[in-house]
Order: sequence, then C-alpha cells, then structure tokens
Amino acid sequence: MGAVAGAVLIDAARTAAKHAHAPYSRFGVGAAVLLSDGEIITGTNFENASYGLSLCAETVALATVNARGRFRDVVAIGIIGGALAKDGTISGSAPIYPCGRCRQIINEAAQMGGRDIDIHCGSADGSALARHSASELLPHAFGPSDLGIG
Repeated sequence: MGAVAGAVLIDAARTAAKHAHAPYSRFGVGAAVLLSDGEIITGTNFENASYGLSLCAETVALATVNARGRFRDVVAIGIIGGALAKDGTISGSAPIYPCGRCRQIINEAAQMGGRDIDIHCGSADGSALARHSASELLPHAFGPSDLGIG
C-alpha cells in the first residue's frame, strides 16, 4: 500500500480522534481501517470510569468492521493520538503505536484475512509517520492459525 493511501488513513484517523471519549486520560486516539474495496471505517478511544472497561480506537474500529461482516477484508490501519485539549484539538509530535492488546486484535484480522496488514502510525501534528506490518509489530503471534482456523 502506498504512501498516499497511508496519508489518507492518517487524515481519517486524525478526524476521528476529535470525537474521542477520553475524559480521564485526556489522550485522544483515532484509528482508520482500510477495507479491500477501499471503504474506510474509523474508531476512537472510548474510556470508562471503570478504567479496565475502556476501549482503544483500533479495537473500536475493528469491532465496527466485524459488526459489518468485513473482518477478513482489512488491508491497512492508520492510528494517531495525542493530548486532548478541551476544545477537541489533539497535539503531539510522536507517532502513536497500537498497544499489545490492539496488536493482537490486528493480528487476528490479518490471519483471518490471509494478509499482513499495514499499520501506519502517525503523530497528532502530522510531523511523524511510521509504517510497519502487523507481523513486524507482533512477531511470532498466537492467532487463529494456531487453532487451525483461518
């Protein structure tokens, strides 16, 4: 997948991040998932007063994809995040990477779809962008193929 498509995903993730529900951490994250037909599905982090119940942006986006019956169609994902101001703006110059749980969920989509998913990690201010494959960020991952599913 090219740099232009990665930039489109990062822009969609940046737009989604403005809707993050992050009253506790004040750290907004947006994710944008590219499907095989070009459709983009977004998600934001969704915090809860019972912190363990919070959901990451990547998980929200991928769960939405799955609810639409498209989990096997995931091609790439873009992620951005940063400090969330009261006016909804997000700031930060470091690229944001998926946490371990999200890496595992991305790996699930990769194995079920039979492709290594591109992960575009961007900064809130647009100054930094890194591209990795799911297998790079979670090498030797346990997944559906270990259970004979895929």
